[in-house]
Amino acid sequence: MTITETQSWKALEAHFEAVRGLHLRELFQQDPQRAERFRASFEDLLLDYSKNRVTSKTMELLFALAREAGVETQRDAMFAGRKINETEGRAVLHIALRNRSNRPIFVDGKDVMPEVNAVLAQMAALSEKVRSGEWRGFTGKPIRNVINVGIGGSDLGPKMACEALKKPYGAPHLNVQFVSNVDGYHLASLLDGLNPEETLFIIASKTFTTLETMTNANSAREWILNAMKDPKAIARHFVAVSTNIPAVQEFGISPENALAFWDWVGGRYSMCSAIGLPIMMEIGAENFMQMLDGFHAMDEHFRTAPLEKNLPVIMALLGIWYNNFFGAETHAILPYAQSMSRFAAHLQQVSMESNGKSVDRTGNLVHWQTGPVIWGEPGTNSQHSFFQLLHQGTKLIPADFIGFCKSQTPVGNHQKILMANFVAQTEALAFGKSTEQVLAEEPGISSALAAQKTFEGNRPTNTLLADELTPRMLGILMALYEHKIFTQGAIWNIYSFDQWGVQLGKVLAKKILNELSNQAPLSHDSSTNALIERLRERG
Repeated sequence: MTITETQSWKALEAHFEAVRGLHLRELFQQDPQRAERFRASFEDLLLDYSKNRVTSKTMELLFALAREAGVETQRDAMFAGRKINETEGRAVLHIALRNRSNRPIFVDGKDVMPEVNAVLAQMAALSEKVRSGEWRGFTGKPIRNVINVGIGGSDLGPKMACEALKKPYGAPHLNVQFVSNVDGYHLASLLDGLNPEETLFIIASKTFTTLETMTNANSAREWILNAMKDPKAIARHFVAVSTNIPAVQEFGISPENALAFWDWVGGRYSMCSAIGLPIMMEIGAENFMQMLDGFHAMDEHFRTAPLEKNLPVIMALLGIWYNNFFGAETHAILPYAQSMSRFAAHLQQVSMESNGKSVDRTGNLVHWQTGPVIWGEPGTNSQHSFFQLLHQGTKLIPADFIGFCKSQTPVGNHQKILMANFVAQTEALAFGKSTEQVLAEEPGISSALAAQKTFEGNRPTNTLLADELTPRMLGILMALYEHKIFTQGAIWNIYSFDQWGVQLGKVLAKKILNELSNQAPLSHDSSTNALIERLRERG
């Protein structure tokens, strides 16, 4: 039986037909206590989901769907270390990376926590040496620049976290940067003006073979050698996050400066592992551990809270309501904090690489929509960019508004203006402005112009409001979204922890790279052949 054939899904389909025409104006008028009824909280994080097109019956049916789909059973299997990534035969234990209770977590009968704790200690010792100035470059100068070389999960999460927590938690004397794109412009522009004698590179690649990462790493190695003329300099200017120790040593990095991680950690879920080393160098070990505390706190909430009070489950079910019943194909992430400018980009990978699947766990094509397109930018910039479409466009786009009561960097009345916009936008999206209101406010206005100034409203939003963006709160927020994504994958009956879809392009790229370097006959389609020929001629 597929999910669409279950009793709970069919009940939701019937319910949808009954409520699809309801407007949020009606729902709030009918229930003066709606804001109290449709909210949940965890620590100082408030989730207000009252501005969603749901009734109490809707939520009751959605929770029934979660139970019929076995969300609780699948959640428990993940926390128990079972190999729920069945296509790759792996456990899924990013939760072990931030298991601050230190309870034993077993994979193949072995408690993984001693190894996790050992790597955290190694990270702390290494980052402290760099932050304190004890680590010196080859010529004896302290490190001023730390450059993480990675891509995907080895780049997006750490980059997001460093940007989010740089103020006020960052080390002012360290310049932590990231290079990911194999386009030479990225590395060249980042290195421009930096002193090689004061620069440390973190090469983040589990296999130490990732094409883009190793291309950048080898160019960085050449940059160091051109400046210092001695291969021994590599050991003082490079560290690695990898399990391929022979390749690390061949590169010139000392094995004691290679940090391990494990195949039960997916790249997009790895920022709490050694992949988070640049975060620890930016904010220090103590603050990094507070971030892990936040992750763990939300992990425990997801693991133990009843579904009706479980924030990740609530958000997951609301997403399914719009994705699968209203037909909404995208979801906007709108943090009202400039420091979270990379939050949506990181969630794009976590969500779309996890749930961008069209085959279910039995290998059959699905006949229901799975992962939505995730996108977004910080407010208030986004208000002056794409909000016109959110308010008056023809597409239904649910959105999460994420805000904080206090600013990380208080300046005048900036925070009050920011948060006034934060609250106003969800109100405007929910309730809009009727043509009658426009005509009442502007007597004599033409009906045509009044129509242009009419806002339909009824655009759904979640509001996530916390006191302040701290390392702990960032961990809470990230774990919240990770478990939301897990819950949706469980309901859609897809594997959320593999990513076979990225492999084909990699294989073809290696073949085409070889063809660009020689004149071998081409055997692609006519378009691909013509493009390769043009690159051969003009590249």
